[in-house]
Amino acid sequence: MVATIDIRNVSAVVLIATLLLGSADVASARPWRADEGNTRGWQLMSPQERIDHQARVRGFTDYRSCEVYRRQHHALMVMRAVERRLKPPDSQWDFCEHLKPSPPQRN
Repeated sequence: MVATIDIRNVSAVVLIATLLLGSADVASARPWRADEGNTRGWQLMSPQERIDHQARVRGFTDYRSCEVYRRQHHALMVMRAVERRLKPPDSQWDFCEHLKPSPPQRN
């Protein structure tokens, strides 16, 4: 007896497996979290300021307001470092980058 394979069943199984495997990345993705490795002046902020900063950064929906806050935050952290005679934070990571408007598409 020869077994026959219904291509529709195989296609359905492959599709389901692909969807399940693809959703694993989405399920494990976490929102951005401020830490000493990605936040200018982490050591210069109180625990509550760190929480507030993280919430504020997550809440931006437009690049311009995010960039204004980012520059103000960096200036404040530089000022605190100078006051404490510490090296000013030098991280150049732009947490607003993802909010930049996309360039116009050429046809």
